[in-house]
Amino acid sequence: MGAGVLLLSVLVSGCIGDLTGATLQPAVVRAPPEAPRVTGRERNATDADHAKLVASFGGEYRAPAALKLLTEVTDRLVRATDRPEETYAVTLLDSPVINAFALPSGRLYVTRGLLALASDTSEIAAVLSHEIAHVTLRHATARTELALRSQLVSKVVADVLNDPVTGAQLQSQSKFALARFSRDQELEADGAGVKTLARAGYDPFGAGRFLRSLSRTTGMKTGTGQAGEPDMLATHPGTQERITLVTRAARLIGAPGLGVDERARYLAAVDGIAYGDNPGDGLVRGRRFLHPGLGIAFEVPDGFTIENTRNAVLGTTPEGSRRLLFDQVENPAGQGLEEVLKATWNDAVEPGSTENRTIGGNPAVTALSRGKDWTFRLAAIRMGDTTFRMIMAAKGATDPDAAFRRWTESLAAVGAAETQSLRPLRLQVVTATAADTVEGLAQRMLVPDRAADRFLVLNGLDRGAALRAGQGYKVVVE
Repeated sequence: MGAGVLLLSVLVSGCIGDLTGATLQPAVVRAPPEAPRVTGRERNATDADHAKLVASFGGEYRAPAALKLLTEVTDRLVRATDRPEETYAVTLLDSPVINAFALPSGRLYVTRGLLALASDTSEIAAVLSHEIAHVTLRHATARTELALRSQLVSKVVADVLNDPVTGAQLQSQSKFALARFSRDQELEADGAGVKTLARAGYDPFGAGRFLRSLSRTTGMKTGTGQAGEPDMLATHPGTQERITLVTRAARLIGAPGLGVDERARYLAAVDGIAYGDNPGDGLVRGRRFLHPGLGIAFEVPDGFTIENTRNAVLGTTPEGSRRLLFDQVENPAGQGLEEVLKATWNDAVEPGSTENRTIGGNPAVTALSRGKDWTFRLAAIRMGDTTFRMIMAAKGATDPDAAFRRWTESLAAVGAAETQSLRPLRLQVVTATAADTVEGLAQRMLVPDRAADRFLVLNGLDRGAALRAGQGYKVVVE
């Protein structure tokens, strides 16, 4: 993998919660079939970029009911725009990242992670309407980006697939920020999107509800309870500013209750879709990480929350004073582990700190490195033909050696019986009874922590809300 120093600089200086879901192994381009079309459109040169782009997000996600819903909603929205003659192609991406974007050609992309977060059809329609607005308002053309967009897609995808360092940085900026529009253009798309939402007969307040859910889920990822930079909003104006704008736009159209939200229809379409990581890409189960393909597992110390990304497993404590990284690095023939460790680290290693060890029966080298604001413990561990790197960072001068040793010593091979028993998480829609409570349904959730909070966000509910008997709610199960 060779994730390198740039990834760790992102780990230490930025919010690691924005890096989500992917394999530790290098990505392989698998050209997916052509995306379903809303209306007929001739194949053109942009389809090659489309195939590469889809592959960089893990390929297409097969969920016929959900894709049918997305296509029908897009059709309905397009008919309500000022350019009803436009044609669009909708693609559902197999990524847990919460993201949606559009290309000027009319390609619309939605991740399954975003589908999982939305609570009704009007919310997903709000997301699609915003992206359609970028196309209909010709924002890319206005900024002379139309001709450059295809080049941008090709370059970025090549970076993600072939350069793990650049790919990690780009992922931390919300999957390479395909629509880096200006602040004014984003707000214009918000306003136009709400109007189209209402014209199409959907609840215009769905836009604000979705943005609030996005802000809340990001707050949980950062561990602060406050919204950071959500995956799909890394290049957008502040979330609160957008919520204020779309709520005001909805109120100018009418009072709450205008339009339909089609909640039951939406829940039926997303019932059973995958949630979180694919088992083949590695799974986080509480404080434990398992990767069936690599045949390894480890457990992080108490207080750490971990997340699997395309290039590494990242972890942090709630206050952000301790962080960790686990990745796979290249080990050229004839190069010792000490050389590997130093070659993948740009800061100086503390003289005399290098130690040859045996971890779980495997050869390893550990070392100490002190930066200006952080102290790092480093390890390179060879298991068979594969070399892994483990790094723990502590803010200030405190040496995290004790926690680091517990973590590295937990690294071990896992057997086929355990890996074969792993199942992907999925959404299940359950119908509440009069006796059900938020806490009761949250207890069914297979999530690492804060089950009640996650249940509330997944279902667009405020704290203290009561469940409605006969209504469907999403829970996360195996």
